[in-house]
Amino acid sequence: MGSVLDWVVEVMRTLGAPGVGLATALETVFPPVPSEVVLPLAGYTASQGHYGLVAAIGWATVGSLVGALLLYWLGALWGAQRMCATAERIPLLHARDVERAIGWFGRHGRSAIFLGRLVPGVRSLISIPAGIDRMPLAQFVLYTTAGSLVWNGALIVAGYELGAQWHHVEAYVGEVSTVIYAALGAGLLWFVVRRAVRVSREPSGEA
Repeated sequence: MGSVLDWVVEVMRTLGAPGVGLATALETVFPPVPSEVVLPLAGYTASQGHYGLVAAIGWATVGSLVGALLLYWLGALWGAQRMCATAERIPLLHARDVERAIGWFGRHGRSAIFLGRLVPGVRSLISIPAGIDRMPLAQFVLYTTAGSLVWNGALIVAGYELGAQWHHVEAYVGEVSTVIYAALGAGLLWFVVRRAVRVSREPSGEA
């Protein structure tokens, strides 16, 4: 990770604010490069005078949108039919589970996109079901931009204000992320146990 951060800093210092956009687009597509590290670092670099704070937030939001659009189109290319076929090959999953999820997204997609952009670990992946559902592109762009602007602005300003102590942002967001991942893990475990119980009660072995 250290070499990645060195590269990110070099890109930001060389390209200025557009470098923030490039780094943010990459962290959106490749979640292992966390935004809770890249964005505060972008704020710290801005505090050193390499570019303006507003420009950093603006370019970061553009980068987030570009990365989200790539994942959206990936979901659109994959499509609901292929996803249903994939689900049928996974133990304890069925095509109807995917259909229910797509139906839920169709009803709550706008809030899911906006709020999903504020959740570490979810903020990148939420674009894929939007593409699968073929959410209207204008809506996707609007809610992705709004959610990204809030998230990027908060973390960049925090890094700007903390200066050389920018890494404290990562520690705080990391604690929040742990709670979120634990909740998601508990939800997944509940689904698996519930489905396994249903399967065991079916004489034919089908849920």
